[in-house]
Amino acid sequence: MDHTHRAYCQNVSPGGYIIICTRREEDWVPLTDEWDRPSCWRTNCFKMGINTVMIMAVLLGVSLTPSLTTQAGLSEKVLVFPYETDFSFVALIPQKEMGLRAFTLCMRVATELPEERQIILFAYRTADYDELNVWREKDGRVSFYLSGDGVFFHLPPLSTFRSSLCLTWESRTGLTAFWVEGKRSTYQVYKPGHSIRPKGTILLGQDPDKHLGGLEATQSFVGEMTDVNMWDFVLSRSMIQAWHYGHKVPKGNIFDWGTIEYELSGNVLVVDDD
Repeated sequence: MDHTHRAYCQNVSPGGYIIICTRREEDWVPLTDEWDRPSCWRTNCFKMGINTVMIMAVLLGVSLTPSLTTQAGLSEKVLVFPYETDFSFVALIPQKEMGLRAFTLCMRVATELPEERQIILFAYRTADYDELNVWREKDGRVSFYLSGDGVFFHLPPLSTFRSSLCLTWESRTGLTAFWVEGKRSTYQVYKPGHSIRPKGTILLGQDPDKHLGGLEATQSFVGEMTDVNMWDFVLSRSMIQAWHYGHKVPKGNIFDWGTIEYELSGNVLVVDDD
């Protein structure tokens, strides 16, 4: 067998989700386990592009070059996701660990995607679990998932006009509600006693999957998103309504839009909120 064109593959994550390949033997020694096989004898091992590598590296905390640049503060700014892609996203860096037994998550969002199109609105994932996902489903309902089956709500449809959307959950009772334009949905009881695990990655615009190359364009967010804030407790009705109307409320102690640290990847624009 001619080894001159063989790719040498390195597992760069403990979970085995990222395999990097090169043609140069001096870079890495070849692996002798299941990855050292003909399907890995090309420089585009598994047809994995650089964006997939970067996304999975962010997800698993692996430092690769090129790296994403951390920026801070989005006061009076809007994130614009102009196209359906499988590589555009914004990674959010929380101010504290995401080991949570209660939270309030708020955002303002607009999209022209049709109601039958599934959309990821917020994704928090650890190495093994989708810890906290918010979706608009194909039937138009808005859903909330904590490490397993989700809970579904019939809410006013998202549209080209900006909607203010909040989600509250607390572990003690499992009480869960969405708030649209400051108005609360019916409570549902969901995952009482559950704890959200820390040490994961938060993405806007994409749903990270544990499988290699797991981002899907048909689930990506297309539209505008702004004023993403998160607290590690349930805000009162008056505080959520004050946030909806743009009044002063306690700063999010997980995310505060004015000071939030974030990393952009792909075709995401940061524009003035005019």
